[in-house]
Amino acid sequence: MILDGIRRILKTNGRDLARFMASLLLAFSIWLVYNLTLNYTKVVSVPVVAYSNLDGHKQTSTNTALVLGRCHTRGFDLIRLDKASEKKPITVRFSTEDLHVKSGDLYYITSSELNTYVRDIFGDKAGMEGFVTDTLFFRFPFENSKKVPVQPVCSISCESQYMTVGGLRMNPDSVVIYGEPFHLENIDRVYTKAFSLNNLKNTAHGEVKLASVKGVRMSKTEAEYVVNVQRYVEITSDVHLKSRNVPANKSFVIYPSTAKVVFRCAFPLSIDPVEDVSFYVDYNDFAVSLSGKCLVRTDALPEEVLSYRIEPEIFECVETDR
Repeated sequence: MILDGIRRILKTNGRDLARFMASLLLAFSIWLVYNLTLNYTKVVSVPVVAYSNLDGHKQTSTNTALVLGRCHTRGFDLIRLDKASEKKPITVRFSTEDLHVKSGDLYYITSSELNTYVRDIFGDKAGMEGFVTDTLFFRFPFENSKKVPVQPVCSISCESQYMTVGGLRMNPDSVVIYGEPFHLENIDRVYTKAFSLNNLKNTAHGEVKLASVKGVRMSKTEAEYVVNVQRYVEITSDVHLKSRNVPANKSFVIYPSTAKVVFRCAFPLSIDPVEDVSFYVDYNDFAVSLSGKCLVRTDALPEEVLSYRIEPEIFECVETDR
């Protein structure tokens, strides 16, 4: 009925009316796009949840704060900001230096410090004329914490005639974990994610992530590792075992009295390890032994000796009165 009335008024047929309506719609679209490209000033509100690495506190605030700012931007961006205020809060990472303690677990940040986070809150295209909100308050609940060692989960293998020296070292070798007491009480270490270092013949280093623990956060989420690898040569020698700290009124006998020692020495070899190393059984070890069996000890090894093994590993000892 309405279209018929318009048609009679315009004295046009259906095809002319369709053209008229299309032209009208096109004109409206051009007008709308043009107006949305213009800059406008409006007070915009954005809900914000704070994230910060505060010692002894949860990283994410339990409350949401409403940021009010007078923005100067295009109409398109104002529509986006208006829609953002109706959705779930955005999370903004605040520097710990910008957050101030109000009391207990309550922290605040002022409008002057919020200027650093304009892009995080309102986006890259919004021009900020000023904050209507003077101060934002966020609550970061307290968390218990304790320091635990980092335990690497790693398999290491070297090429023939190469070996690791000093084991796998981690940096940091311990981390602080945060959480509820019932989460922390049974945790005595944190583990790395499993990784492998195979067929090494040079020092290896890199980074590995720490395995996450449910209900717990860590001061670090990854660690660096380094393992020294060195080429070696093996030297085998039969050595005579000595005894030490034997009382003057005792006779002390070791069975067997000799042992086979295999030295692993740094390549190229610059010393004869047999000349500088002695092996012995300490009488004090025997005195506290229930079976009379003892391990062999040695003095400090030269730097060139990377490791050694002795055969047999355990020796029978007998004492008699003189």
